[in-house]
Amino acid sequence: MNKHTIIIIGGGPIGLACGIEAEKAGLDYLILEKGALVNSLYNYPINMTFFSTSERLEIGNVPFMSINPKPTRMEALEYYRRVTSSWKLKINLFEEVIAVDSVSGEYQVKTSKATYLAKNIIICTGFYDIPNLMKIPGENLPKVTHYYKDPSFYAFQKVLVVGANNSAVDAAMETWRKGAEVTMVIRESEIGERVKYWVKPDIENRIKEGSIKAYFNSTLSEIDEKSVKIKTREGEKEIANDWVIAMTGYQPNLPFLKKIGINLSEDEILKPEYLEENMETNLPGVYLAGVVCGGMNTHSLFIENSRVHAERIINDIRSKN
Repeated sequence: MNKHTIIIIGGGPIGLACGIEAEKAGLDYLILEKGALVNSLYNYPINMTFFSTSERLEIGNVPFMSINPKPTRMEALEYYRRVTSSWKLKINLFEEVIAVDSVSGEYQVKTSKATYLAKNIIICTGFYDIPNLMKIPGENLPKVTHYYKDPSFYAFQKVLVVGANNSAVDAAMETWRKGAEVTMVIRESEIGERVKYWVKPDIENRIKEGSIKAYFNSTLSEIDEKSVKIKTREGEKEIANDWVIAMTGYQPNLPFLKKIGINLSEDEILKPEYLEENMETNLPGVYLAGVVCGGMNTHSLFIENSRVHAERIINDIRSKN
């Protein structure tokens, strides 16, 4: 059984930041990532551009150089690969954590490949792996996806996009530009306020001119092989359809936190219990970092305002060892 001072669960930017701080402090650590390096970023749409500027995504004092002020997904993947290589971070990829159990004052971490012992656990699991389901008939059909990747796949097809925020708008605009017949179903009365400022006027103009059809104050109610049904204020409508891109948002793996014994708030936010000064949860030696700290409020924390979690955590662990 492998034994470490720290096991870091999650190899995204914040997990890497925690590894860097552990490396700087001379503490023994291992990062465990269930997928590819910075797996959530890898699963972003191919043409995605970040809202943040490159310097706000930097970790470990490694400069992030990008061609444009707003870096792309590809540039971010290359940057975090270089960070990992520069710091020689100890990380196991494609190794999923299955369980964390308390054993004689330490923690036993079982993964898809091995079992480890650690005095401290840092959980940096983000929120991109569990989509918010619509819970409607036909949602499990192969034509439905909660992860939009490449617009070329949808060229000259009838595409329905659910949602009105950045992911939905990007999917609608990019597939439309590839020749898709695009319809948007939007629960609210307008495009989301958080949509990137350089994109929002574009989508609004495409809807206004009729290039993209949008049903506001509406919900998708049923999906079948050749069509979809939409509930609108004017009644139910059925339209022909080839593909559904459901950009309904994502949530952190809160069941995993609850399963290992971390307390969650009793309201709809389900915010995990932790101390702001050191990020330690109600479980001694178990810490949270990054987006997962916000519970269901996934828009409160980003790379740029949660990088500090890594320093707080490692300083606390160092003070106790």
